[in-house]
Amino acid sequence: MDATEILELITSRRSVRRFSAEPVSPESLEMVLEAGRWAPSGLNNQPWRLVVVDSDDGKAALAPLTRYGAVIKGAALLICVFIHLPSMYNETKDHQAMGACLQNMLLMAHGLGLGAVWLGEILNSADQVRGVVGLSDEHQLMAVLALGHPAGGTGEASRKPLSELVLSARQES
Repeated sequence: MDATEILELITSRRSVRRFSAEPVSPESLEMVLEAGRWAPSGLNNQPWRLVVVDSDDGKAALAPLTRYGAVIKGAALLICVFIHLPSMYNETKDHQAMGACLQNMLLMAHGLGLGAVWLGEILNSADQVRGVVGLSDEHQLMAVLALGHPAGGTGEASRKPLSELVLSARQES
């Protein structure tokens, strides 16, 4: 894959909120998880902990905890992404690493022809999510990824121009 293909993968990824009934293969799930595992982290502390929820009962327990319950119920599976608090060494750096982990998984899902969406509003019910999946309070919810085969088309996306986003540093003499 060359740089142009990588940029195409990045720019063509969309948040998918509607999924077909087709299951995600174990091989595809493993590749998505592996992509998350290889995200960069400060001191290589790898603070992420991933819980896969693929049962209807598990999804039904999580769905009422967010206004995006229909997305959760419709997904083939969920990846609940937690930060392991004892593994952290710097709050900012470790939260940045979590974003890299999530983005790696989203890009791998897209590269495999899967659809995914990063659910953040469910953070309002973080304690309940942790309880549903059976983790201790050493784990803090960062996001839930809903994953599956896309149903329907993908939406359009736009971005601000680079000229608006890239700032010049002022040098003092």
